Amino acid sequence: MEKGFAMNLKDSGIFRLMSDKMAWHNQRQEVLSKNISNADTPEFRPHDLVQFDFKKQLRETARMPLAGGESGHLAGTIVSKTGFKDGQERNPYETAPAGNAVVLEEQMMKVGQNAMEYQTVTNLYRKQVGMLKTALTPPR
Repeated sequence: MEKGFAMNLKDSGIFRLMSDKMAWHNQRQEVLSKNISNADTPEFRPHDLVQFDFKKQLRETARMPLAGGESGHLAGTIVSKTGFKDGQERNPYETAPAGNAVVLEEQMMKVGQNAMEYQTVTNLYRKQVGMLKTALTPPR
């Protein structure tokens, strides 16, 4: 490796997408926590994020030319930074007399599913880093 060369995994293809997915799960956790904490607030309606779309995120990847690259070099990629949008919660089937539409069981299921999916992406990220380290380790 060249002296001064540093590799930032967050800026490369699949690592960027996995980082975005983990950020989406973090933000969703905040939204779901807010829903649960407002379970007794009159007229409160639960919120959720628009589902993370891997294909859409991949399409938003733009080509970034290499600075001073030569004709034989491959072009790099960079993902545009986009925020995650608040999605519309479906019409709840239960509403409290005070008009609150938070169903705790439903929100807790979403929190559990969100945690499982976050853990899955984290494990994939860890495995990818491990394979990259293995590939970069010189033979003994």
